[in-house]
Amino acid sequence: MGTLDIKRGTKMQLAKDAAVGQEPVFNMLSTFNKELDELAFLVSIPMLDGKPLQADESQKFLFRYEEGEETRIIAGYVDDVIKEGIRRYWKIRRVTENRQFVKRIDVRMKVELPVKFMQDTWELNSQGEIEQESGETMDISNNGLAVYMNRWFEVGETCIFTLPRLGNASEGMPSREVVGVICWEREMPKGGPFRFVTGIQLRFANTDEKVKMQEYVAYVKKRYKL
Repeated sequence: MGTLDIKRGTKMQLAKDAAVGQEPVFNMLSTFNKELDELAFLVSIPMLDGKPLQADESQKFLFRYEEGEETRIIAGYVDDVIKEGIRRYWKIRRVTENRQFVKRIDVRMKVELPVKFMQDTWELNSQGEIEQESGETMDISNNGLAVYMNRWFEVGETCIFTLPRLGNASEGMPSREVVGVICWEREMPKGGPFRFVTGIQLRFANTDEKVKMQEYVAYVKKRYKL
């Protein structure tokens, strides 16, 4: 996962992890103490209704903090309560979810669009081509996607997505190929058509690519009246 470059005393907003499709509520506050290793760190025990929050090892928490011009979120479970001197801390065991958001006015719109995705390293089929897999967007923005899919990726992996053609040739939008980095992945409840939902942060080689994505998203907003 890599080390955490967080200063001692950094304030972290804390939320219980929300169900897929719902926004977590950051209604608690904690203070970063120190990193123990790449998988664990200490934070002050948050207060709720004037009392220290009881540790629940089955509850996944999200920790949000500022780093320069970016807001980052790391996730983990309470592994233990550690006493150092007269203070007590939560020992947090990190999980493979690391979200990064650039501060911007960038609204994510909930819309279901069919998408294709692939990696250049996948095996070729008998025709010497890479077969794309199918997914569906949960939401879309100028800089990212959340995609329902049936393949598990590791955080930090890069993937190529093909967004569908929309509308007709004269007034619509052609299909777009975009490159994204996996920021987080969650399992979906059993019984649905997709096993996972994955958060994607898009990368652009130049300003022209970024503008074309903005135009695509603007058309989605107009066409679906979002």
